Amino acid sequence: MERQVRKEIKGMWMLKALLASYIVTGALLLILTLLLYKFELNEQIVSAAIIAIYLVSTLIGGIIIGKLTGVRKFLWGIGLGVLYFGLLLLITIGVYHTINGDASSLMTTFILCAGGGMAGGMIS
Repeated sequence: MERQVRKEIKGMWMLKALLASYIVTGALLLILTLLLYKFELNEQIVSAAIIAIYLVSTLIGGIIIGKLTGVRKFLWGIGLGVLYFGLLLLITIGVYHTINGDASSLMTTFILCAGGGMAGGMIS
């Protein structure tokens, strides 16, 4: 009984950390949108900013999950990054009904999300 309660708590921690990551993502994308509107940024700068947003969001989520769990922090961070990427992929498929980009850009995004979460877990 006690193990099941611990699993439910850890699952809830993961959901909280994922929610925090997506809140950070939304806030940073809103700021990027305002900067794009105000300064008419070019496509390369916007692409670099989106990559930075992925990294910062998963890093913050990794820090949160690492603080909450306290053990095997980097594994929890990687798990958060993988879940973040999975939800990102599902949202993309839901909106566009296809996967935009090629396999290398998808793999790069996966590595950035997992690595950002892992780094956040290690920092915490």
